[in-house]
Amino acid sequence: MSELFDQTPSRDGTYSFKWQKYQGKDVLPAWVADTEFRCAQPILDAIQQRVEHGNLGYVLPSQYTPAIDAVRRWLKDKHDWEIEADWLVWTPGVVPAFNAVCKAYCQPGDKVLIQTPNYPPLLAAPKLNGLERVDIQTITEHGRATLDFNQLEQEAQDPSCSLMILCNPMNPVGSVLTAQELATIARICEQHNVVLCSDEIHCDLILDPDAPHLPAGREPGLAHNSVTLMAASKTFNIAGLGASFAIIPDSKLRRQFSQAAAGIVPWVNQLGLLATEAAFTQCDDWHQQQLQYLRENRDLLVKRINQIEGLAVNTQPATFLAWVDASGLGVDDVQKWAEARGVGPSPGIDFGAPNHFRINFGCSRQMLTAILDRLASE
Repeated sequence: MSELFDQTPSRDGTYSFKWQKYQGKDVLPAWVADTEFRCAQPILDAIQQRVEHGNLGYVLPSQYTPAIDAVRRWLKDKHDWEIEADWLVWTPGVVPAFNAVCKAYCQPGDKVLIQTPNYPPLLAAPKLNGLERVDIQTITEHGRATLDFNQLEQEAQDPSCSLMILCNPMNPVGSVLTAQELATIARICEQHNVVLCSDEIHCDLILDPDAPHLPAGREPGLAHNSVTLMAASKTFNIAGLGASFAIIPDSKLRRQFSQAAAGIVPWVNQLGLLATEAAFTQCDDWHQQQLQYLRENRDLLVKRINQIEGLAVNTQPATFLAWVDASGLGVDDVQKWAEARGVGPSPGIDFGAPNHFRINFGCSRQMLTAILDRLASE
């Protein structure tokens, strides 16, 4: 099984965003959230067949029923969520989607509630759209990261708060929200007229079986007050194909979202649709094997990182991203400390936490071991 993920293709000459950052330097990239793994063969076969067909003209995503059926099948099978086909709105990524959400449901100067630390493009979205960001802090309870619900309740009472953008599983801290936590969010949003946008792009990367993912739009209290963003991109390493989708059960919210995106957000391309279709219909076994490999990588990383003086990391239940507390190092710049040892993590300052960094462990065991050896070096 491990051979599927031990043997990763070289990315030399591919202009990989991840590897270009440190091109020409002896630094192993462990930052942006794509994996080093070769895509599952059914995905590659589907793309190859279309390329061999020879025509790559327009395909309207809403008319490509095989991909729609694939998404519906996956959500029912993996998340116990039966959706209607017309709830689905295709987008070329979750970043344009949550920016469209800002345009759809807010007026200039409105406030947007966002948990911190968080994914940098998500933190940037309110300002890009003429809105004010209100940071909801992440707190630790019983060794687990979660939202500060007291602060959320207080901030949501402001009449100018019209939107909350959630990341679940939480990036970078890796927590998966519980049913009780989701119910609390639903109550607060409904009570204070706040629309919820839930970015769930990592929802199929749950490493702990006892922490199931609960889609926001599936919850009764959120069905008519939410936009749920998902994609096959992180799970199946097809982010470069630009395919994701929003699930919006409420027709009014769906219309507002589509109007905000019209003329600005392009169609998902046909190779992205094909890849999503193949991922969600033919790659279940590959998916399970990858999860097992990532569990083993995570456990190795947690063990090794916690042996390095000045560093600490918790065992996170989801994602292939480890949130490392480097405050114990006592240095001015923890990113420079890591890069000086030949490792390039995501800078914690970009997420709102300058004394942390994020390590991508979606790579071969050999590469991960090299990363950890370098961090442990004097």
